[in-house]
Amino acid sequence: MLRRRIKYFLFLAFFSCLTGFCGQGQVQALTDDERNNVTIYQKASPSVVNVISTVITRDFFLNAIPREGSGSGSIVDARGHVLTNNHVIRDAKKLEVTLADSSKWPAKLVGTDPDNDLAVIKIDAPADKLKPLPLGDSQKLQVGQKVLAIGNPFGLGLTLTTGIISSLGRNIRSEVGTMIEDLIQTDASINPGNSGGPLLNSEGEIIGINTAIISPTGASVGIGFAIPVNTAKRIIPQLIAKGYVIYPWAGASVQPLFPELAQVLKLKVERGAMVIEVTQGGPAEKAGLRGGNRQIQVGNVVIIVGGDVITRIDQSEVKDADDLIKHIRERKPGEVVILKVLRDGQFKEVKITLQERPRATGR
Repeated sequence: MLRRRIKYFLFLAFFSCLTGFCGQGQVQALTDDERNNVTIYQKASPSVVNVISTVITRDFFLNAIPREGSGSGSIVDARGHVLTNNHVIRDAKKLEVTLADSSKWPAKLVGTDPDNDLAVIKIDAPADKLKPLPLGDSQKLQVGQKVLAIGNPFGLGLTLTTGIISSLGRNIRSEVGTMIEDLIQTDASINPGNSGGPLLNSEGEIIGINTAIISPTGASVGIGFAIPVNTAKRIIPQLIAKGYVIYPWAGASVQPLFPELAQVLKLKVERGAMVIEVTQGGPAEKAGLRGGNRQIQVGNVVIIVGGDVITRIDQSEVKDADDLIKHIRERKPGEVVILKVLRDGQFKEVKITLQERPRATGR
């Protein structure tokens, strides 16, 4: 028995040394990078929240069934405003926020911007529980830069993952069909539940809002995307003040012109934005822009043709529909844009005075 005990204590001593606890209570020293990870987590985690949204669905017999979803968010000011993704709170009948100290607070929706998949909600918690996260500058980011993500993947509570910026300037389409531009691509692990949480730099500043992943399995494979914080900084004041974001509106629906289609239509240009339809009473109709008047089939796709083909906006070339939409989104309601269009084989100029986009209208 004594021999067994000696062997047992020798094993414990050996194991302790392997794990860094041998000697006079000393622990293994952290690297500079590890110390930074620990510091950022301790500093930022009290500002990251879990967002629970309850939506009402219907079963086969049309009975109302509450269904919960989970995401993440960041406290952005001392008034209790929380920044998250629009898709986290979309259609929610009830919102609840859990702070880092596990206290739960009912939340109300303040504003949404589906075009950029961002939303602001608000909780009425005491000031000592509200620790805003500083907003950084996404304009200065570099590929290879270290980033950290904090969120609630799969509802597991505050979780830290680290990685690098894998690429910049990525574009993906939002759930409402608009293009979200200049996204940050990262290999920091992002999983369901991380949506709406912060992507941080090594100073603990928000540089992005985690929003999407590319994955064949639904779990992280190292390709995640974050909305740049400069986009959030631009729209947060509008969401708080108005509940929505003001966008300029031309009142026209467009589709891309590509070389194969241009050849079929025997056009003078190979690329541009084809006008499908103009909204009655909208800026484009008032300016005389023309929409399509017939349909043709190209392969398996039916395309509306016969409208103006936009090839230039002011001094910028228009290569496709997304290109045109991007240029218009950079303007303000009331501004005048000059479009160069191809109509009936001739180039013309059309001046459009942009209006504020109606909230119930797509573009």
